[in-house]
Amino acid sequence: MNPIKKLASQTVVYGIPSIAGRFLFFSLTYLYTRVFPLDQYGINSELYAYSGFFTVLLLFGMDTAFFRFRQKSDDPAKVYSTVLNFIIPSSIIFLATIYIIGRPLANLLKYSDHLNYIHWFAWMLAIDSICAIPFVRLRAENRAARFATIKIIEIVVNLSVNIFFLYFCRQAYMADTGSFLGRLYDPNMGVGYVFIANLVASAVKMLLLLPQLKNVVDGFDRELFNKMIRYSLPMVIIGFSGIINEMLDRMILHHMLPYSNTTNLKMLGIYGACYKLSLLMSLFIQAFRFAAEPFFFAHADKTDSKKLYADVMNYFVIFCVFVFLLVMLYLDWFQYFIGKPYRVGLPVVPILLMANLCFGLYVNLSIWYKLTDRTLLGAVVSFGGAAITVVLNVLFIPKYGYMASAWATLACYGGMAIASYIFGQKYFPVQYYLKKDLGYIALGLLLWQAYEFLKVPMSGFGHVWILSSVLMLLFLAVVWVMDGRAVLEKQLTQTE
Repeated sequence: MNPIKKLASQTVVYGIPSIAGRFLFFSLTYLYTRVFPLDQYGINSELYAYSGFFTVLLLFGMDTAFFRFRQKSDDPAKVYSTVLNFIIPSSIIFLATIYIIGRPLANLLKYSDHLNYIHWFAWMLAIDSICAIPFVRLRAENRAARFATIKIIEIVVNLSVNIFFLYFCRQAYMADTGSFLGRLYDPNMGVGYVFIANLVASAVKMLLLLPQLKNVVDGFDRELFNKMIRYSLPMVIIGFSGIINEMLDRMILHHMLPYSNTTNLKMLGIYGACYKLSLLMSLFIQAFRFAAEPFFFAHADKTDSKKLYADVMNYFVIFCVFVFLLVMLYLDWFQYFIGKPYRVGLPVVPILLMANLCFGLYVNLSIWYKLTDRTLLGAVVSFGGAAITVVLNVLFIPKYGYMASAWATLACYGGMAIASYIFGQKYFPVQYYLKKDLGYIALGLLLWQAYEFLKVPMSGFGHVWILSSVLMLLFLAVVWVMDGRAVLEKQLTQTE
């Protein structure tokens, strides 16, 4: 099979649970933003942002290290069991530590009335970190179907528990507090039901992955572990920097906005809800990353690998610009997925979409440090992005609110993509189609601005969606002329 077709098919398979999950949780945002007040939804956004840091801490870069050392090892099973024998004990230690310091931690985060939230998150994080390693092995072995099946089951369980409590039990409570379902609903629990649903889904996921976890008995290779830890340490810095770039805004908005605690949480809730509208871009990037990392490693030693990486980048950019236009040209429809009080934050959506696109470019460009074992230099790039995020958020949130956070995200990922391209051309030069890729991005921005300029006068002549569709078709026509026709002709030639 053509390597790019294989990568695309793997992306689709890995993307099925990602797309289904994000779409279903996107639909849950519709429910959340109508059930929870603004400040409650702000709590949800903040705690999930904090969890990202602990996820990186608990994995310790061992997911990427597993790919690298599995490729070089004559005994992949030993690599896997060594990683498991590190991750499982460290996750248990983390869980015990949170229970010991839970009360002062809850007070520090201003959730002293919700210590249970902290405990539930600790269980979630411990379970998810342990399960992450079997999922990495499934990816390495190209067992995408089992990967997708377990992910989808996890999603369905999460969704079902959410709907059970927040719709059926809540409706029963509002109709009759003494009914069976009504007694199961506690309005004081608030967003705690979201966390309970996540925890139940994580537990089910672990049960399904037990066949993969039994390999822990295969032993621990100390010498191998020392090599892996030296490789993965810079990955921890990269991971922490990545979480800062992705999550810091939702972590500090609550504390840096110059208003009351309740108002700050409301504004965080608005930002968190509108952030969801950029998920169509990020879910594709997530699916791409699942498929691309083993793909890049598998083709690293082939003679045409660099040409292949350039082609992958080109098609990646085309699809990301398509997603950007899909959301922005039809934002008048997408906005109804969030409650009306939250829509005041819609101006952040195009900024966050472009930020995600830049992050996707960075994902493609960052192969240079992974394939050349220059993870420490890769950490420098990631740390630089984190510095941009921290400085811009701290300086401008008090004055510009969540708009500053959106622009900081774009500046961070844009800077990281540029830096990674420069380093990549030095240490692992790939002749990317730079002018064409940037041209597609510029075209997407131009078509979006044309829509913004024309939609008001066009609204008097009919449905604005006609304008949206014409502009989308124009983009697809350009793609066909620039890339699609050549690909088709090549396939026909190969067939003959």
